[in-house]
Amino acid sequence: MIQRSYTLKDLASLVHGEWIGQPETKVSGLSSLEQATSQHISFVNGEKYLEQAVVSQAAILIATRELQEKLTNHQNLIIVENPYLAFAILTHVFEIKKTDVGIESTAQIHPSAIISDTAYIGHYVVIGEDCVIGDDTFIESHAKIDDGVEIGKKCFIDSHVTITGFAKLGHNVRVHANTVIGSEGFGFAPYQGKWHRIAQLGSVKIGNNVRIGSNCSIDRGALDDTILEDGVIVDNLVQIAHNVHVGENTAIAAKTGIAGSTTIGKNCILAGACGVAGHLKIADNVTLTAMSMVTKSIFEAGSYSSGIGLFETKHWRRTVVRLRQLADVPLTQIVKQLDHIQTRIESLESTFNMRK
Repeated sequence: MIQRSYTLKDLASLVHGEWIGQPETKVSGLSSLEQATSQHISFVNGEKYLEQAVVSQAAILIATRELQEKLTNHQNLIIVENPYLAFAILTHVFEIKKTDVGIESTAQIHPSAIISDTAYIGHYVVIGEDCVIGDDTFIESHAKIDDGVEIGKKCFIDSHVTITGFAKLGHNVRVHANTVIGSEGFGFAPYQGKWHRIAQLGSVKIGNNVRIGSNCSIDRGALDDTILEDGVIVDNLVQIAHNVHVGENTAIAAKTGIAGSTTIGKNCILAGACGVAGHLKIADNVTLTAMSMVTKSIFEAGSYSSGIGLFETKHWRRTVVRLRQLADVPLTQIVKQLDHIQTRIESLESTFNMRK
């Protein structure tokens, strides 16, 4: 595999930055500051990385104007406002891209399916009736695309992904290994001590530029659709239940579970291992810190937490004992004690003022 190299001038143009140094200096890869060699470009994301940057062997550094004067030992720089964003852009330049086109002989495709001539269908892929696969979409081996599913342009469907429930995926959607989209929602009606299954009649609608990690489950709706709007990014091991609606550009980290019929706004962040109860509404621009448990709707933007931070074990055990002791005391008794203390304080203040 041939590894391409790029000049300082070309890379600066790609990130809309200003180049300083020898414009024809070439690099063939991205690297961290510590591991970089004379064949690499790296980035300095703030003052705290300055010491590492000074001793880095990278041929080119991406930095801000403020850091430029502190990197005098480096001749070749790209000056930008946001080095991390520039780095993100360049990862696509150096990424090894798959360019295969066509249908492997072991794939099984229903005659009614519409497959773009520029798509790639890997070994042992199964595609059902009336499916649509868009231009430049890449489907890895052993994926199952069930009846009526539509996948847009420039999508990537990894191995062993199952897409069912008449799901519709937009353009530039990435779905990673072992994820299931459109599976049956967890709907049951209790009656006379038994659970009666509710057939799930809705679907899943996924917008453009959505990324879904591996081993996720996104259930189809019971009646209305489960919806992920444009720009949503989902980490590995995430459960999104039936009829959930996730707004644009919301990020959901690993091991988060979202119960049914919950609406999450735009530009939200759900950190790792959050739990969201069903039938709730979360406003735009809400951040939930790790292990937060949401049991009621959130109507105002901001950061919310409920996970308890780490204690040293002995300290944690003492805290738990005190919490239990507090729980055993009736609230009315605590209020009476506080009132009594307040009365004593006021009496002492009055006596003290009289003696002045």
